[in-house]
Amino acid sequence: MTATAEGTTNATSTGSAPTRNAVLRVPPASPAAAAAYFGASLAFHADVSDVAAALAAGGDPGFVVVDSRSTASWDQGHVPGAVHLPTALIPEQAERLLDKSVPVVTYCWGPGCNGATRAALALAELGFQVKEMLGGFEYWAREGFEFETWQGLERRAADPLTAPVDAEDCGC
Repeated sequence: MTATAEGTTNATSTGSAPTRNAVLRVPPASPAAAAAYFGASLAFHADVSDVAAALAAGGDPGFVVVDSRSTASWDQGHVPGAVHLPTALIPEQAERLLDKSVPVVTYCWGPGCNGATRAALALAELGFQVKEMLGGFEYWAREGFEFETWQGLERRAADPLTAPVDAEDCGC
């Protein structure tokens, strides 16, 4: 094996051309392209911890949170203060429930569900500024943030695989 600027290569004893590993088979983007991509990503996404911190700071966070799941899902638990607006109802109800001058943060179940993405698209098509909350309700609960059910407020212990133990934040 040889380490090169392009990554580790494997050369056979017969002198054939080196093969790249799966990580570097497609080379990384240029720094400028990477900066543009990751900057754009942050314009479209917010993480659970940042949303929770902004809501916990008190006062107006400058955005509204929208839960795009069904009523049965909403009843199982939702972010306190969120607006319940299932994706299918966005075209007929969004302009009545939301102010276009206030950015919207959408969420659905979790990383395996694209409901928040579909909701964000529907809202953007109606002229709303929107971000998607990465991790959705799953990571909200797994990171130990308080959530609301029809029975009241609940909180689960933070999962040490998703949130720091005995720390305010992950430091990222």
